[in-house]
Amino acid sequence: MQSFQEMSREELLQEKQELEAAYQKYAHSGLKLDMSRGKPSVEQLNLSMGMMDVLNSGTDLECEDGTDCRNYGVLDGIHEAKVLLGDMIECHPDNIIIYGNSSLNVMYDAISRSMTHGVMGSTPWCKLDKVKFLCPVPGYDRHFAITEYFGIDMVNVPMLATGPDMDIVEDLVSSDPAVKGIWCVPKYSNPQGITYSAETVRRFARLKPAAEDFRIYWDNAYGVHHLYDLDQDHLVEILAECKRVGNPDLVYKFCSTSKISFPGSGVAAIATSKHNLVDIKKQLQIQTIGHDKVNQLRHVRFFKDIYGMTVHMKKHADILRPKFEMINDTLERELAGRDAGTWIAPKGGYFMAFEAMEGCAKAIVAKAKEAGVTMTPAGAPYPYGKDPKDATIRIAPSYPTLEELETATEIFVICVKLVTIEKLLENS
Repeated sequence: MQSFQEMSREELLQEKQELEAAYQKYAHSGLKLDMSRGKPSVEQLNLSMGMMDVLNSGTDLECEDGTDCRNYGVLDGIHEAKVLLGDMIECHPDNIIIYGNSSLNVMYDAISRSMTHGVMGSTPWCKLDKVKFLCPVPGYDRHFAITEYFGIDMVNVPMLATGPDMDIVEDLVSSDPAVKGIWCVPKYSNPQGITYSAETVRRFARLKPAAEDFRIYWDNAYGVHHLYDLDQDHLVEILAECKRVGNPDLVYKFCSTSKISFPGSGVAAIATSKHNLVDIKKQLQIQTIGHDKVNQLRHVRFFKDIYGMTVHMKKHADILRPKFEMINDTLERELAGRDAGTWIAPKGGYFMAFEAMEGCAKAIVAKAKEAGVTMTPAGAPYPYGKDPKDATIRIAPSYPTLEELETATEIFVICVKLVTIEKLLENS
């Protein structure tokens, strides 16, 4: 297929005319398709409806150790839930605190606690002149929203095919005591679907921070969200690696069942070192007497063990896989060789990232919106919503039906072609 950049002005104008005719058909059809967030579809939510039946008024609500889940207590979560989530994220149950439904809330708490009370006896961040956070880009907009809310300076670190550029990470972390943390989505990253290489994880574990209170915010949101049964990415377990190299306190590891069971009523957790757990519990025992143990028990009774969760996630994959494959096939068919953008076909997670020609992302998203397709705002995968190249577009395939997604992808491709041609004509 001929590259747009190799076409003459006349050829570009001819193609633009044909594309505008196709675009207008969609623009006047009254479509309302939403690809803006990584929400599970109704079909996915239905997979967990059996969870509503495992507990009722006649159910024994005692844990294996005799704890009555209806009552107060058990600050750090019931043991059965720790075992289940520990198996999910490859961590020992003793290193886990179970929270409520949202891992984002746990991350917010960690930042807030660091701001007001410091980390393990260090100076509270609110008393420092400058606090910085490293942000691999493109990345997760809600991570960046937390650090922006607390007035923390965010520093972009480019994502490579192996994860964050570790040369930059190592230099900044070791030389600047104002750098207090880094956001990470290490497996099937949001939005590119990249899994950090073994070397990247091991370099993270061996960081030598200038700040004693530096922490890696390891959001393993998609650890079991594979699209394929055998062809999966594998991630080195960061806490064990840190312990092996004498850096046990370096990481906060976050997870939840939000996209496994019900996003609004899942179970979240943090896994970290014993010293960090003691520090966190000082706040937690003031903040709550304990999170929802009935919901924790409900999850354990439904999944039973990690095998049950694995079987459940295969059902999610059966729903998601055709959507990801359809988008990749469409992009390959319509855009490969045209020099209009690049993308990665991930093996898991919830997103794809399209890298458009520089200066085109906002225009593509706006044009798609006019035709009835709502996407994540251009710039969202960057701190402050500012993509320096105006190139990255996040694609969220999960929520629409496959039929709706096919239409949305057709519109998206037309918009990419039109905006790319317009940019080339403008610069010619």
